[in-house]
Amino acid sequence: MDISVVIPLFNEEESLSELFEWIDRVMLANKYSYEVIFINDGSTDRSWEVIQSLAKQSENVKAIKFRRNYGKSPALYCGFKEAQGDVIITMDADLQDSPDEIPALYRMVMDEGYDLVSGYKQKRYDPLSKTLPTKLFNATARKISGIKNLHDFNCGLKAYRNEVVKNIEVYGEMHRYIPYLAKNAGFDKIGEKIVHHQARKYGSSKFMGLNRFVNGYLDLITLWFLNNFGKKPMHVFGFLGSIMFFIGFIAVLALGIDKLWALTHHVPQRLITDSPYFYIALTMMMIGTQLFLTGFIGDLVSRSSSGRNDYQIEKKIGLED
Repeated sequence: MDISVVIPLFNEEESLSELFEWIDRVMLANKYSYEVIFINDGSTDRSWEVIQSLAKQSENVKAIKFRRNYGKSPALYCGFKEAQGDVIITMDADLQDSPDEIPALYRMVMDEGYDLVSGYKQKRYDPLSKTLPTKLFNATARKISGIKNLHDFNCGLKAYRNEVVKNIEVYGEMHRYIPYLAKNAGFDKIGEKIVHHQARKYGSSKFMGLNRFVNGYLDLITLWFLNNFGKKPMHVFGFLGSIMFFIGFIAVLALGIDKLWALTHHVPQRLITDSPYFYIALTMMMIGTQLFLTGFIGDLVSRSSSGRNDYQIEKKIGLED
């Protein structure tokens, strides 16, 4: 199979038929063999009924229905797991991503050898309250990830070589950083294509609000830490804890030697416990011990973190259970 199109969605009943018909026209015009995998992420409207109707009309339609809303990353994870195409294309269900971009994205992966190609919506039709934070967010993501050539990490329109999606784990809200995940997995030929961005035709955006950007930064910090220390948390916590404990221990030792010298030379001196340095040193030793234990526990957790991608799927269409 040439292409798998993975489409996560939440309450997009108005756009689904139009989107599939558009994808179908593009695929037929280019003679691609394909499948479209809709992931219904706990929609409360008629989205699932529309998908069932499309599946009766075309055997190329496949679908997954979550029992509740999990988010975009879990939807992509399950879609990637089922995808069979040589190239996997992801796009949003709101018609803001154009299926006409699919042939060029496919050629960049198959003919030009890219592992991943990310869309770049150079001209956007989003409100200023969304575009300005997005630019700041992407600048930070470029700096931390080291992927300098990407301008829009969070663009839903992307193309992947099949082996890329089979070798990365998208969880939590890490869909924003799939290029970073791919790079960490060893797929470093990452490209970008300027794509057409259309104004939303139906409904309203499901991804507005300040918490979206705050969570984005927190996830980026988490991913940076996991990439550098995820497999070896003891290396960072144990190191910091040891340093703090050592400094605190030396400080207490110095206070003790000073007290002993004063006693042997009959020099009047106040109690060690009256000195603020004693409590500072003791606190550093306690914090150092806690950091060391945090690293130790982190090591234990990292060795037994199974089941974080266990989602309740209610129904499937055209896919094996």
